[in-house]
Amino acid sequence: MSVTYSDVLDAADRLTGIAHRTPVMTSATVNQRTRSQVFFKCENFQRSGSFKFRGAYNALSQLSDSKLSDSKGAIAYSSGNHAQALALAGQLLDIPITIVMPKDAPAVKQAATQGYGADVIFYDRNFEKREEVANKIASDRNLMLIPPFDYAPVIAGQGTATQELIEEVGELDVLLVCCGGGGLISGSAIAADHLSPNCQIIGVEPRRADDAKRSFYSKTLQTIQNPDTIADGARSTSLGQLTFPLILQYVDEMVTVSDAAILRSMFFLWERLKIVVEPTGALAATALLEGVVSFPDAKVGVIISGGNVDLKEAGKLFTKATAKERSAARRPLAPELS
Repeated sequence: MSVTYSDVLDAADRLTGIAHRTPVMTSATVNQRTRSQVFFKCENFQRSGSFKFRGAYNALSQLSDSKLSDSKGAIAYSSGNHAQALALAGQLLDIPITIVMPKDAPAVKQAATQGYGADVIFYDRNFEKREEVANKIASDRNLMLIPPFDYAPVIAGQGTATQELIEEVGELDVLLVCCGGGGLISGSAIAADHLSPNCQIIGVEPRRADDAKRSFYSKTLQTIQNPDTIADGARSTSLGQLTFPLILQYVDEMVTVSDAAILRSMFFLWERLKIVVEPTGALAATALLEGVVSFPDAKVGVIISGGNVDLKEAGKLFTKATAKERSAARRPLAPELS
């Protein structure tokens, strides 16, 4: 099932008055440091704390009464953000939600998912595959499966974040988007292709979970089982059957960043922009702030995908960072070009 800009527009209509139109932030410090004009689309201020609410609500709201009458609710597998988003959307639409979540998922995401009323079933990612667990439960309990990224209504909903960004700030030269399973970057790329056709789309993923980059350049779907990265939202084993071809069609480049670099960017965003950003949420910003990509004099959009971080755990991460890393987060600004 293909996804078009028309689907993104339909999703935007469904989300009007439901999803937050999240703020776009700028920073003179960032502009000077990167020698570009940077616009951060802050999905950490979205309902349920991430962009995932857009796709989850768009998907659930399209379930017909006949489909719902034949089932007993919806189910999803997620390490946290899709779980929270679907749980909240189900609460708003009065649809029972079951979530299959790894037992080592961040405690703050577990608590929020349960707080929104979902029935959470934990599994061990070292010995079980979440898709198999969810499919069995869906069959046993007669539940509708709403995948976290490889689902057309979810992809269309995620695209509304970039639609809003470009509508607010105008056409972009570059758009940086984090990549896990590819739902956000697929929807974002579709929206950007329509609204800003000359915009270069760049995906960013953790270096320890570089399946998307390897898939992109080999043109063959690659997988990584249980990648070990602090960016828990990007631990998907591979791109999807829908997202992979969309990425090949619309995305211009894929890059990776280290966990140490992600941590430095988190610290920078917390300290300088005064916003709470989770590791996955900082991926796109990391590529720019760390100089993995550089676009002097360009107009750059950056999607901050979420802010669902356990503050105690984040404090431990920052504490463990070496003095050198913390110093790098505060390194002097680059001199102005003459």
